[in-house]
Amino acid sequence: MPESVSEQKTLYLVVCAAGPASEVDTLVGLAQGRGWTVQVMATPAALSFIDVEALEMQTGRPVRSQHRASGDPRSPKADAIIIAPATFNTINKLANGIADNYALDVTNEAIGIGIPIAILPFVNSSYAKRIPLQSSIDCLHREGVSFLMGRKMFEPHQPGHGREAMQNYP
Repeated sequence: MPESVSEQKTLYLVVCAAGPASEVDTLVGLAQGRGWTVQVMATPAALSFIDVEALEMQTGRPVRSQHRASGDPRSPKADAIIIAPATFNTINKLANGIADNYALDVTNEAIGIGIPIAILPFVNSSYAKRIPLQSSIDCLHREGVSFLMGRKMFEPHQPGHGREAMQNYP
């Protein structure tokens, strides 16, 4: 028996400006197939990587990239958040509590509330070696954020080979 809309769980899907963002509709479809209501949130830079109109048609919800205006409807409350693809910049900002865009603001607050968050990075191996990124991942792990990387998940790609790496991005 299908769940009613009020019983459905809501997934916030935060999209960052990286190549795999153009395929985020696949993740939306997978989540919807498992009964999730999906609210897509995009960093400002990610807007040029995604088909906003198609995602709004697919989800039945506006893609959010900025705070709503007074009187505009609120997004449903999140039961979980996935950040995919997550960039070097977004991971580091999130770990340091920087909320300079809507997606980071929502996600920073969600960490404090205890909403489950999973991050699937898309970074090159040069960024992955950097101490700031390693420290940010450790910091976010301590706050209960999960990272989907390493064995059997996404591995950092060689600089300049992001296009090829997209084929292996889960």
